[in-house]
Amino acid sequence: MLAYLIRRLWQMIPTLIGVVLLVFVLFKYFGSDPAVILAGQNATQAQIAAIRQQLGLDQPAWFQLWIFIKQIATFDWGKSWATNEAVSHLFATRMPATLTVMIPIVLLDTLLAIPVALGVAYVRGSWTDRTLMVATTIALSISFLVYVIIGQYVFGFQLGWFPVQGWSDSVWTNLIVYCPLPVLLAVAVGISPQTRLYRTFFLDELSHDYVRTARAKGLSERSVLFKHVLRNAMIPILTNVGLALPGIFVGSFLIEFFFSIPGMGREVLLAVNRSDYPVIQASAVYLAMMTMLINLATDLLYKVVDPRVVLK
Repeated sequence: MLAYLIRRLWQMIPTLIGVVLLVFVLFKYFGSDPAVILAGQNATQAQIAAIRQQLGLDQPAWFQLWIFIKQIATFDWGKSWATNEAVSHLFATRMPATLTVMIPIVLLDTLLAIPVALGVAYVRGSWTDRTLMVATTIALSISFLVYVIIGQYVFGFQLGWFPVQGWSDSVWTNLIVYCPLPVLLAVAVGISPQTRLYRTFFLDELSHDYVRTARAKGLSERSVLFKHVLRNAMIPILTNVGLALPGIFVGSFLIEFFFSIPGMGREVLLAVNRSDYPVIQASAVYLAMMTMLINLATDLLYKVVDPRVVLK
């Protein structure tokens, strides 16, 4: 296990180098001139040149790339061009809000979809199965923005159950007061595709010979479903969760924007609108790192779920 872990971490280095080069090239040669953006429309060429010199944009490309690599290695991205706040401090203060919302969404999505999918797979072809599949299809056809608008109007303005916007410094207050509505809406959107996908995984396992053998031996349906079918289906389920996690964090941009949650997603959206390159670059690199680490953690969990898995 240790040898596999070291080997995988070593293999991440070329991938990370490729991401760094791609981000640098995109911002250097395909993005707008940051000095022109910061200077404003009425700036003179002298003012633009002074800003370019201050940012180090007048240096050769190889020197700028070296500075970019040093920023990644030291986690020191300088200051935000829009707010003059240290980018590292910005991430440290905004990420807790994002995690406060995203962790419940991931847990509820997975923990609710698995038993529902297992149940409908067991009664495949019944009215319960057909009704749920129709309901999930309809739910998939509705945009997330519709969920947000209707959810805020009904639960926030009409019923007054939840505040539509707001945030506090207390984690418990956020979890109890401000998180329920965005989490509820996000789970309502995410549980439909998860249920349909996991149902397919369970149906595939139920068709295998080992299920018929287990039933022939007299094992109870509960034992067959939870000790055999669920356990063997956890490999593709873990794969799906691992692949979906980075996308869930990207999806937090909309949630934080519409509910005024001071998280990292909302900050990235504001950075894009302001052409705040240090924040955008840091977000791109961190998201790539997070994706690689999540994939590694998923592979290690395969061994935990199924000891037969050989890590090579």
